Amino acid sequence: MSDLFDAVADLPLSIESAERTRRERDTSSGFVRTTTTFHLSGPASADAGTSGSVHTGRGEDVTYDTEDHDALADAPAFDFAGEYTFAEFSSRLDEIDLFPTKAPERETARHYRRWAVESAALDLALRQNGLSLSAVVDRDAEPVRFVASMRLGDPPTTDRLDAVLDAYPGTEFKLDPTPDWDADVVDAVAATEAVRILDLKGLYEGTEVDADPDPDLYERLLSAFPDAVIEDPGLTDETRPLFDGEEDRVSWDYPITGVESVEELPFEPEWLNIKPSRFGTAESLFETIEWAEARGVSLYGGGQFELGVGRDHVQLLASLCYPDGPNDVAPGGYNDPEVAPGLPTSPLAAPENTTGLSWE
Repeated sequence: MSDLFDAVADLPLSIESAERTRRERDTSSGFVRTTTTFHLSGPASADAGTSGSVHTGRGEDVTYDTEDHDALADAPAFDFAGEYTFAEFSSRLDEIDLFPTKAPERETARHYRRWAVESAALDLALRQNGLSLSAVVDRDAEPVRFVASMRLGDPPTTDRLDAVLDAYPGTEFKLDPTPDWDADVVDAVAATEAVRILDLKGLYEGTEVDADPDPDLYERLLSAFPDAVIEDPGLTDETRPLFDGEEDRVSWDYPITGVESVEELPFEPEWLNIKPSRFGTAESLFETIEWAEARGVSLYGGGQFELGVGRDHVQLLASLCYPDGPNDVAPGGYNDPEVAPGLPTSPLAAPENTTGLSWE
């Protein structure tokens, strides 16, 4: 058990009711994002000085397939009611099928929904006891450096990249290269000197965003972006030699679900993308963060087009654990189809985090 998890494990938690709400939103990547938020409610702890009040903790299910949210909307209410410590509630979730009406479209969704419920419970436990995550884990909230994540369209152009830079000079980016990035596109993007991460998505097999490892593209990118972090390359007999001497630029995201998954990587990592929902449980998330910190592995937070409190949660964790990383946790407006005016710029001011998992 990690020190971070120890800090929250014994928090008293009382759940009386559970509700769910759903959101949908168009994105700059050309799809409609659907998420479901779990709302867990219960009375304040007698020791919190707010006896008689009722608190609500929230967590966002970022499962990607809308069919899974449709099935959840038709599912009966989950029986989470009871008195627990946070660790006891987490253990109880091992016995509850969070996909009661149908199996998820993809197995990764089991972790996503588990994290939604666990984060709601952690948020509630902290609120019921009049505490913030920052205070409990004894870490100061810091300003959060963030990057804007996007694709460049089909066919790829720098139009959106230019539009964001025109509106918000100095913005840094995480981009998803595709085989259609020819030399002209690569040169135009590199000329912005604004790209911090290139996500090759070489491990997303069987998904809508997977990309076959392309040695020509990989070589072109490694040369044109000598300082960029390279995320999730697909390592084959043809591509692995390209990373000889470049291993310290490689980051991993898709396969990271806990310490065991990190230890199974093809070589010792220098970078990890921490997406809390990929871990499923708070214990696995906190163990992995501390494993990386103990070994000097650089971390940054990852976003998943969260539409509600999930974005606050990934931003808060970045603020407490890896504020200076190229965090893919930009405010949601950066994911809108049109570049909106008045968006916050990087770094985000440090949050107050006065209670629960709140940003403010």
